[in-house]
Amino acid sequence: MKSPLDQIPAEEIPVRTLLGLGTHDADIGNLRQLQLAPLRGRGSLRLFMGLGMALVAALTMILSVPIAIAGGWLGVSLIFSLWSYNQFRRLPLGDPKLSGIAEYQLCNRHGFYSALLWGAPFWLHGLTPPLDHVLSMWTIAVLMMVTLAIVAHSVPMACILFIAPVTLSAVAALVRAGAPQLAAVALVAGFLLCSFCVRFAQSHIRYRRAEETLHEKTETVSLLLREFEETSADWLWQTDNSRRLVHVSPRLAFALGASAEALEGVPLLQALSGDAWDTGLFPKSLHEMAERMKRRESFSNLIVPVTIGGAPRWWELSASPRLDEAGKFLGFRGVGSDVTEQRATAEQIAKMARFDNLTGLPNRLSLNEDLARALNHAIDAKSRCAMLMIDLDRFKAVNDTLGHPVGDKLLAQVAARLKGLMERGMTCGRLGGDEFAVVLHNVPSADAAEELAKRLIATISRPYVVDNHQLFVGASIGFAIGPQDGATVETLTRNADLALYKSKDRGGNVVAAYVASLHAQAEERRVMEQELRGALERREFELYYQPVVTAADGTLNGFEALIRWNNQKLGNVSPGRFIPLAEDARLIAPIGEWVLRTACHEAMRWPSNLKVAINVSAEQLTDPSFASVVVSALAQSGLPPQRLEIEVTESVFLRDGGGAAQLLDQLIGLGIRLSLDDFGTGYSSLGYLRKTQFSTIKVDRSFVVGAAKGSIESIAIIRAVVALADSLGMSTTAEGAETELEVETLRTMGCSNIQGYYYGRPMPATDVLALFRPADSAASAAA
Repeated sequence: MKSPLDQIPAEEIPVRTLLGLGTHDADIGNLRQLQLAPLRGRGSLRLFMGLGMALVAALTMILSVPIAIAGGWLGVSLIFSLWSYNQFRRLPLGDPKLSGIAEYQLCNRHGFYSALLWGAPFWLHGLTPPLDHVLSMWTIAVLMMVTLAIVAHSVPMACILFIAPVTLSAVAALVRAGAPQLAAVALVAGFLLCSFCVRFAQSHIRYRRAEETLHEKTETVSLLLREFEETSADWLWQTDNSRRLVHVSPRLAFALGASAEALEGVPLLQALSGDAWDTGLFPKSLHEMAERMKRRESFSNLIVPVTIGGAPRWWELSASPRLDEAGKFLGFRGVGSDVTEQRATAEQIAKMARFDNLTGLPNRLSLNEDLARALNHAIDAKSRCAMLMIDLDRFKAVNDTLGHPVGDKLLAQVAARLKGLMERGMTCGRLGGDEFAVVLHNVPSADAAEELAKRLIATISRPYVVDNHQLFVGASIGFAIGPQDGATVETLTRNADLALYKSKDRGGNVVAAYVASLHAQAEERRVMEQELRGALERREFELYYQPVVTAADGTLNGFEALIRWNNQKLGNVSPGRFIPLAEDARLIAPIGEWVLRTACHEAMRWPSNLKVAINVSAEQLTDPSFASVVVSALAQSGLPPQRLEIEVTESVFLRDGGGAAQLLDQLIGLGIRLSLDDFGTGYSSLGYLRKTQFSTIKVDRSFVVGAAKGSIESIAIIRAVVALADSLGMSTTAEGAETELEVETLRTMGCSNIQGYYYGRPMPATDVLALFRPADSAASAAA
């Protein structure tokens, strides 16, 4: 609710109110936020101004004032400047959600403290100072006053509390020095500066108020334009303050199946609900819309069911309340579109979500449901069922050398062979990647399951022909028998997975049955998780940094932060082992926060042109507090957002329903750079580039190696990525360059940046700092 003061034109706001004299906090509306907002982000400027002016004043008086006195005043000035900067550094200046009273009063106090400090130099010679000394100090003080009036003009009381005492001190000193005429000039100058600050503050408030008024008047228009441009809305609609339709457009009337005259004055809810208006049995979404309109709240992209001529339809509606210049509620104005066909398509997609799009096989959800049925039947009939987990051998090599399109076609052929072996009581499906599974109902014995597994391996291992390439892959299979090896879907699946690990450990292309001893591996994992839970408190983590250089000239432009774990029991544990475990155990959030804060803190010790890149997992981006953690890390470290680069992989989007993309957009809005890692190793990279404003695309090492070896496919992929990045205004970073040939290949293909062992292995923070140490300092340190 606006206060009475908000209705007063800015030029008519009393000076006493503007200065904060005799005004109750509840009466000033958003005035204090408007005054404090220009100070946000100017802390460094005020710090450098205070430090610089103090040094100039000390150097000016050092020849005439004892060094101890001048040095003492300089020391106090420097300490005060740093203390004042620290007091304001984390304050939410201009935050519209806060009153701003405390911050405004703090500004006033610091202005007065500063005045006491700068009023002292006039008297460092004693009660009768020399005229030349007073004039030199007055010159510096005037410069300080003018600069303060420009930087902090929106808080005139703080300026006056600095200008007035310093001016009076200078006037008194000039009188004592025998220059009353100059004292009068100084007094007039101080008065004019104070008046200037008040007038400038009034102009600032007037401008900001006009800005707010313009924003309020254009908000509804902006909503309409945005909806028409982004959602292709089909019609406008408008209600009065009783939520009745007014100014019905022909397009809306046609959509509702009635004439514009007949709809004029009809309640919007009645027009949408059809026969349900008489019974009052409205759908939930219509109830939600009615409640929002009752509370006079804006809503966007709300999907509601409507009945047109007895036929059900689905509409998407957006609207915002209309207010007149006095803030009186006039009704709602909004847009709408018919999304019936889109919703039908979405329902069809939801049905398809139970099957894998690439192979057409049942997905993990369907397999789990089938396994649950098989287990229930086996328990009831006292029979057996089985779960076979299949992982393809050497499939990654196909992806790395020939690319994912070939890999996808190979997976489709594998799925076709598996499906051809299925008989009654068998279900095969794809779990994801190159992992498949088979559910067996009514298995006579473990030997029968093992026999089928051997046939599956033999069938899968036969050669394939894909795009004129003859390919060979194998399969590792682990199986568990239910209910003896597990009476639940989770237990049986986990034990079959343990058996699969055993199969792969034996070299692949073999069958392994679950045995109880496999839990030793699970125990090792449990111990690792237990140690991982206390690793942060024990300070066992350390960040290493790998250089990223500009491809054209090899100039260092940043580092990628890589975490290392050295545990007292387990020794050095590779990130490939403990990061997936941290994600599964929900420990990645605190570990990721430590990485973020540590990297930002250490990056502040580097040259200001260097960036730091940090990998962020999908689990971190599902945490609603992640954005605030990033903001806090930047604020505490002082690192500019432009020097931070967040690296994500396509798994972020595959595992999330849109929340991660929204969070990334928030980070981009803060000025943080965003990098898409392992580009090209998923299935929908182009879609992600269209939805999210990435600043960098990282090319996977597999393509780098292939291009250096002359692989036509790898060369084509890298060139396509570079061309795509250039067209979208993005840069490219090639990973894993280890040889001069690979580096030269990447340069000729136009990559922006290169990262790899050729330019440097990951190094601890101390080694990074050594890179920036001057040669003579390094030599003396070595001596």
